[in-house]
Amino acid sequence: MPSSSVAILSKCTVFPDHKSNLKRLKLSVSDLPMLSCQYIQKGVLLSRPPHLQFDSFIPLLKLSLSLTLCHFPALAGRLSTDPDGHVQILCNDAGVEFVQARAKHLFIDDILAPLDVPNCFKQFFTFDNTLSYAGHYKPLTAVQVTELGDGVFIGCTINHAVVDGTSFWNFFNTFAEFTKGAKKISKSPEFSRDTVFNSPAVLRFQEGGPTVTFSGDEPLRERIFHFSREAILKLKFRANNNQSFEKAEITEKFELLGKESNDSWKVVNGMTNGNKTSLLTANRKAEISSFQSLSAQLWRAVTRARKLAAAKTTTFRMAVNCRHRLEPRLEPLYFGNAIQSIPTVASAGELLSRDLRWSADLLHRNVVAHGDATVRQGVKDWESNPRLFPLGNFDGAMITMGSSPRFPMYDNDFGWGRPLAIRSGRANKFDGKISAFPGRDGNGSVDLEVVLAPATMAGLEDDMEFMQYVS
Repeated sequence: MPSSSVAILSKCTVFPDHKSNLKRLKLSVSDLPMLSCQYIQKGVLLSRPPHLQFDSFIPLLKLSLSLTLCHFPALAGRLSTDPDGHVQILCNDAGVEFVQARAKHLFIDDILAPLDVPNCFKQFFTFDNTLSYAGHYKPLTAVQVTELGDGVFIGCTINHAVVDGTSFWNFFNTFAEFTKGAKKISKSPEFSRDTVFNSPAVLRFQEGGPTVTFSGDEPLRERIFHFSREAILKLKFRANNNQSFEKAEITEKFELLGKESNDSWKVVNGMTNGNKTSLLTANRKAEISSFQSLSAQLWRAVTRARKLAAAKTTTFRMAVNCRHRLEPRLEPLYFGNAIQSIPTVASAGELLSRDLRWSADLLHRNVVAHGDATVRQGVKDWESNPRLFPLGNFDGAMITMGSSPRFPMYDNDFGWGRPLAIRSGRANKFDGKISAFPGRDGNGSVDLEVVLAPATMAGLEDDMEFMQYVS
């Protein structure tokens, strides 16, 4: 593969098209722990715009970004800590960073072909190794547009104390809509702070702010594993082995793939028979979901590849969206972080000696139990001991699942078609960090971005129980 060097051509600040009416937003109980996490880095690989010269495409992107920021004024602001220690977003229209870059020696087929994700993708983002606390003096958002030999990569970097995945992709997709020519926003964010996450609790910091909670220096391999709808149905059938495969296929039509099996379902393909809907809705909490089945298979395979002692405790940590878990529910497009982390633990010996159903059921029961009362208890626990989120693999036996195949990553069109691929930067990556993306072909397919120590990745690639489902 050619050299992955990327040339930076220009940097500038893009401001909202008009001044914000929103003055400030207080960081919540769900936002504050993310101040020690690095900025989120996600982006899309696109074919080359067929009707635009790249130099004329850049002004269009800047204009659409400016229009988008009018609807997301918090992203053009800065963090500020008041005398009482409360951290807030000042919506002061200070602007976001825009970077134009070039790597015309890189071509789409070349960078998508390798098994491991090439390092060039890390250079398609700015604000590397930047902790979210730095939003006190750095922009909260940055966009880098990199011209390739036959394509373009649009990478977006946003402060993790300001957004979670739901808010990130709402902003990104709105940016694409305005670039394509939309005259108004289709999904407006909700900036209310009158929620259970709004708290008088204060998170204290050492002088100079927090430090990263993982080393970031260890050798790592990163690979995208693709799972087709058919493969995931087979995994789901294994995890729910008291079902017929026919029922597994029927329920898949009602299930939106994601991190939680008790999310709202949508009836598709015209299947609106009242009896079927009632039966499946009544049974949905008893059924292990597709994503829980896939996660359990990954947990088992990575644990096996790590060659842990039988008595070693393993942890599978999964971030869940709390918007729909509260009573009353938060607005689906609530802006900010509305996530909590669910750890599931088991000894390596028991995890590997039991079948897939056992480990999938462990994950399932933890997720289903995470309802309104659990969310509120989590808030109270944090208020009694305000703390940063401990991101990392501290004992060599942890897996952290982030992102979600429910996020509308491919539902953006800058004017000439859907993305060819979704990729991330180097932010928040360590041995055992997994990110779930929807597959580009849709229809319930899933991509897992897996980051592991080299020896563990080699063991995973040799694990036939896992690899039989990879396409």
